[in-house]
This record gives sequence, structure tokens and C-alpha cells, in this order.
Amino acid sequence: MNTDKRQPRNRCSTYLAAAFAALPVAALAEMPGLSELGAGWNAIPTDGLCSTGTPYRFHVRPGADNSRLLIYFQGGGACWFGQQCDLTAQPNTHFPFADMPENDPAMQRGVFALDNPDNPFADWSMVFLPYCTGDVHVGAGERVYTYTKADGAEVSVPTQHVGYSNVTTVLDWVYGNYTAPERVLVTGSSAGAIGSSFHSGFIAEHYDDIPVVLMADSAGGYNSPNLPVTFRSWDTASVLPDWPGYEGKTNENLTFEDFYIASATHADNLTIAQFNTMNDQVQVNFTLLIGDPPGSFSIPERLLHHYAEIEDAVETFHTYTAGGAAHTIVATPLFYTYEVEGVRFADWMAGLANGENVGDISCVDEAGGCTNAPD
Repeated sequence: MNTDKRQPRNRCSTYLAAAFAALPVAALAEMPGLSELGAGWNAIPTDGLCSTGTPYRFHVRPGADNSRLLIYFQGGGACWFGQQCDLTAQPNTHFPFADMPENDPAMQRGVFALDNPDNPFADWSMVFLPYCTGDVHVGAGERVYTYTKADGAEVSVPTQHVGYSNVTTVLDWVYGNYTAPERVLVTGSSAGAIGSSFHSGFIAEHYDDIPVVLMADSAGGYNSPNLPVTFRSWDTASVLPDWPGYEGKTNENLTFEDFYIASATHADNLTIAQFNTMNDQVQVNFTLLIGDPPGSFSIPERLLHHYAEIEDAVETFHTYTAGGAAHTIVATPLFYTYEVEGVRFADWMAGLANGENVGDISCVDEAGGCTNAPD
């Protein structure tokens, strides 16, 4: 989840006006097939929605090698109560529109720096799922929030927490167009890391005869006792599949750890992995927003518990943990520069995606420890 890209009020108003005007056209648009797409990035409209009711779209870039497929879930905050989801209230804590620059893969770096000769994924085919529903891609439907402003005015905020439906639409397109890939990498950053961990099980279930790898980026520190407040708002329990890992799970006892464990234990062709930094300030800020009192938690402690719970439940789980406070790496320039224990993250992720036994990398073993970011 990410709080550092907030939309000024006038910018949100501009987006709302333009997006609502385009709604009837987007809703009626048919999705083209892979053979109809041009080189480079293609924006594909769907009948899905963003939190405000504006249209949802996704992006596809056919690769030089369509046998290797990268599916990326974008992050961008979250909302689970009225003031958070109301775009007229500031600060805004989630990306509310699919056509924002932040939801354009051509504006991203890291694995999306296709002109970088050092990019190990430059030839892969890529599907980019924008994020605009405020529900970490796992919301089950509309929620109408109400709250009272300081002046006594009652405010109603209809919010489309339809992340699950949007992702299902995109994955149906992927399954129909990438019918026989040889390898699939599922990844996502921040809120997208959480969404990718949930949906990776479905992807691996569909491609059950090939290796599927999940690399979740920067969302391991959210094992808060107050987390149910989010699942209640998004009604995530209502879209849980009938898998053993979700047996007995409700909005009251569901955790983000469950997503990793349920996906990995359901699909034995799925390998799961994570990247985190030990002092990720965005994870701190969202944990405070969830309701944990200041001083009641630490990200390093929660990461260790998070890792241990997953490791106890699954056969293979890889982690790359860096020092410092950076948030996200996969779609940033840090992808090429971060190096821990002499292992550059770009090389570690490339090895992971290609089925190598990459092991665990941790700043604990660095001379400077986990306080400082990698050079």
C-alpha cells in the first residue's frame, strides 16, 4: 500500500469529469485478442469499475517471447472507511482511477524499463493490472460509507470495492490468449503484492502443468490484530475459494498470511517469494491507519513473525530482505541497484523466475545490519 502519491483535489475533480464522460464508451468496448494488439503497451477497456464508478482497463505488452509471461498487480494505497474513500476529503490514500499516470506501465521503471539492456524480463510478455478499487484487489462489491463532517453535514460515499471482479475479468482474458505459456511470473507491489498473493493460487491452478512463481513486493508487515476492519469493509471472505487453506476463515479471522499459505498449499506448481525492507515507512503508516497505536509494533518484528508463519506452512518460501526504509522495488530504479549479501535484487528475482534455488537473502547478515539501505 502506498501513501506517498496523493491526488490534489483539483486533479481528482478533473479525472472524475473526464472519466465519467467516457463511461458509456468503455462499458461497451469489446476486448481485443492478443493477435490484434500492436507492439508496445496496449490499453484494453473492460466493463469493470474503479472505486468511484469510473471505467477499469488493463495493459498488455506482447513480448518477443510469449512463452514467458509476467503478470503484475499495481499498488496504490487502500481505503476502508468514508473519509478515506471520499475523494473530496484530503489526503487521499488510494489511487482512484485506472487512467492515472501511476497506473500506466510506460511510466514505471524496474521490470518495466524495457529499454534497459540489464532488464532480465525485457523479452517477456507482460500484463499490467492497474489498481483503483481501494481493496488490494480482493474486494467483493459496492460499499456505501457514511460519515459526518465537522460542520455536521452527512456524507454518503458509494465505493466500488470490486477488485476481485476486475482481476477475474483480466485473468479470463489472459487464459484465453496465453493458452500455453512455459513459465509464468506473478508479481505486484505494495497493495498489489497482497492482491498477487491472493490471485496467484488461481493462476497456478489454471496453469497447473507449468511452473508459476509469485514474487510479492513490500507488504509483509501487516499482521495487525486490527486487520479485520479492512476485510469487513471489502467483504473479502465472500470471495474466498473452497480451498483447505481458507477453511473456517471469515472477515474476522482472515489474515494476509492466509493468502500466501492457501495459494501455495493449493497449487504445488506455485513457488512463493517476497521482498521487504526492514524499516518500510509506508507499511508503518498504513499500520497506524489500520488502528495500531504508535509504539505498539515494529516492522522488523512483524516481518519475522510473518515469514515464520508462512515457512511453517509451505514447503518452499524465499525472501529477500533489505535494510532501510524504501517501499517497493519491482517497478522502481532500485530494482537494478539494491544489493544485499553480494546478491543484486534484479539477479535474484531473475533466478527465482527461471526456477533456480535462490535461497534467502537478508540484511541481518550485512556488516551494517538492517538500519541502512544497500549502497
